[in-house]
Amino acid sequence: MPVRYTSDLAEHEAVRTNAGVFDISHMAEIFVSGPQAATFLDYALVIQSSAIAIGKAKYALICNAQGHIIDDLIVYRLAEDQFLVIANAGNREPVVSALKERAVFQGFVGVEDRSDDFALLAVQGPNAVALLQKITDKDLSTLSYYSIDEGTVDGVASYLCRTGYTGEDGFEVLIPADKAVQVFNALIELGIQPCGLAARDTLRLEAGMPLYGHELNLNINPYQAGLGRVVKLERDEDFVGKSALAELAKQEVSPVLVGLVGTGKRAARAEYPILSGENQIGEVTSGALSPTLGYPVAMGYVAKEFAQIGDEVEVDIRGTRLAMTVVKLPFYKRSK
Repeated sequence: MPVRYTSDLAEHEAVRTNAGVFDISHMAEIFVSGPQAATFLDYALVIQSSAIAIGKAKYALICNAQGHIIDDLIVYRLAEDQFLVIANAGNREPVVSALKERAVFQGFVGVEDRSDDFALLAVQGPNAVALLQKITDKDLSTLSYYSIDEGTVDGVASYLCRTGYTGEDGFEVLIPADKAVQVFNALIELGIQPCGLAARDTLRLEAGMPLYGHELNLNINPYQAGLGRVVKLERDEDFVGKSALAELAKQEVSPVLVGLVGTGKRAARAEYPILSGENQIGEVTSGALSPTLGYPVAMGYVAKEFAQIGDEVEVDIRGTRLAMTVVKLPFYKRSK
């Protein structure tokens, strides 16, 4: 996926007002199958995958034994004994390796990395569903948020996943890799704007969605990242990282991830220091001048005592201080 096809602002606006398509074929597709697939994923991930209904999906984390985040994932249940796990491109190898290692201890289960077999196109925006409906045989209205089903798109056999990473409604369309150009061009012919990495980043930031390598990494645990709700400690069965996460859940965690808003037109970028007086209290992980809202927004980790909604901090922008206020995430929510 290029940084942009036209302009960052035009592509961002297309997704917020009409529809855009992202070529996210770099993402990893891992199929987990076999009679013990659900039991295995219950052990391998922090969520209870066995509770996912067929045709549904759930946001998940895969953690190491210390309770730190290897990656964030989407888990789709395709059948009683088959799941699809979508991982971030940069974490393809760590996730596949961790799953295969954990599968050794969990009965009969197959872990198959099929990332090279598939292309993944994300169609997002308020008109995405209506436009995509024109070239699919699947009644998209029957698919609720965080669902998956099979159908055709421009005559190509596809998985249609009602998930996304922009804060808008839409679908991620999983197709054979050799059909990617055909389907991508068919979507563009519908008037859907091709969009690049820059727009994807500002869209997900406005929606308060974390990005691995920025908000999430191997030094961060779910409670710091505001993802404690994803961890299902209450279930009886063991899972990788459970004991460490149970201990972390008892502690006051610091630093923690917060949302920040400012005024003016200067953006607080990743790695800029967050200050209180003369003391550095944290660091920006992602930041931009929000195209939709018209003011600077950022996410970053700060010491717990500065993380309350309404707290005032400053960000050092190359020697100039920008006053910012801690706010509840997300910065933007679609109207319906």
